Amino acid sequence: MQQHIDIWNEIKSQLSVNYDEQSYQEALESIDSVFKVKNQYVYLIVENDFVKKRIELLYLKKMNSMLEHIMGETYAYKLITKDEAEKELADVKPYEVSVPEEGFGKNNYKANLNPSYTFSNFVVGTSNRLAYTSAMKVADQPGIVANPLYIFGDVGLGKTHLMQCVGNYILEDDINARVLYVKADHFVEEYVRLASKKRFDEFQDHYRDVDVLLVDDIQFLAKKEKSQIEFFKLFEMLHSNQKQIVITSDRGAKDLKDIMSRLTSRFLWGVSVDINRPDLDHRIKILEKKLMAETSDKNLIPNNVLEYIASAFDNNVRELEGALKRVLFYCTAFNYEFTTKNAEIALESLVKPKENHKDFVKQKINNILSLVSDYYHIATSELVGKKRTRNFLYPRQIAIFLIKKQFDLPYKRIGSYFSNRDHSTVMHSVEKIAGEVETDPNVKKDVDKLLIKCGEN
Repeated sequence: MQQHIDIWNEIKSQLSVNYDEQSYQEALESIDSVFKVKNQYVYLIVENDFVKKRIELLYLKKMNSMLEHIMGETYAYKLITKDEAEKELADVKPYEVSVPEEGFGKNNYKANLNPSYTFSNFVVGTSNRLAYTSAMKVADQPGIVANPLYIFGDVGLGKTHLMQCVGNYILEDDINARVLYVKADHFVEEYVRLASKKRFDEFQDHYRDVDVLLVDDIQFLAKKEKSQIEFFKLFEMLHSNQKQIVITSDRGAKDLKDIMSRLTSRFLWGVSVDINRPDLDHRIKILEKKLMAETSDKNLIPNNVLEYIASAFDNNVRELEGALKRVLFYCTAFNYEFTTKNAEIALESLVKPKENHKDFVKQKINNILSLVSDYYHIATSELVGKKRTRNFLYPRQIAIFLIKKQFDLPYKRIGSYFSNRDHSTVMHSVEKIAGEVETDPNVKKDVDKLLIKCGEN
């Protein structure tokens, strides 16, 4: 047992260097007791539930990685409060070392998870707070709180990160949990491949023998009828056995197209949460967190430089993080100071085309609004306004469809040109007109004429 106490003291010493003094003192410094070692879990005693939860969220992943590196085999820390330890003392001897359960640490189930996607490095703001809280609750009580958990939003906003946080958290708590992450298009490809070889049992066994199923970009099941049927059967089986299901998509479940209704209705059984684009303050926090992951000096880049980057890149998190890496590389490679001017130079080739493109798109959109207004003999203010009578609603839907077709902008951004209409309203307009173009000659005639005019302007 002394070995585990010595190892913990060694790890504590390393943690005191890795984290700032206040964080270390508040969460980790007071832990000086190993309660027991059981089934290759090392139980540490902490003050209370608050400290326990904080360590689990922020530090446990790092602690377990360091422990496994030192031990050279699968070991993991678990936390127990003083009160919980006292309750166990009547039945369990302190410092008990037990024989590992058969199969412990031999979970060969390929989870496909990125270990860096954890709750501790997911930056929370107003745009994703509900989604984050819901994911935390699901991770803490899989199969019970919200099943399925359905997360939706535009590209690059953290849906995949948050989904994988759930899987990594569950594996931290139970190293033998069977967690599987899969992209929906890969699910389809695997089904087609194995079905063509009549190896249905192999396919079913792979997906049904899980405790947690994480499916990314479910919209790619659209028009794949046989794969949808197989996924429906899988969903029913897992859900009935209280196995946790987490799904992501670029749109809400009720807005999915070409997916059978009995399947989309299942997606609404649990909890649906959306992630929106982060505001400026949130983007700065994301950059600060990313900077800490890239360098140990949290003050390396001044706040005004981070604010410039956050202001210039407001579309999605991936773009934002890429800009930060570019500034870091540029200034480090040439030994330049981290100033706003140098950041502008580093990002010039990205920012200028971006700004020029934005101006170009804005002008073109204004042209489309004018063309549609003239075509239907209404004022542009009425076209983009809130009145929903037929003489305004139909032209508005046409304009929205044309903008989406011409520029493929995010639905939320298109909505900003129409009195800040929401994501689902814009999506409905696009899909409605797209359907009518195929079935109504008059609508097709209008759209074709306006497309020609758009090309002329």
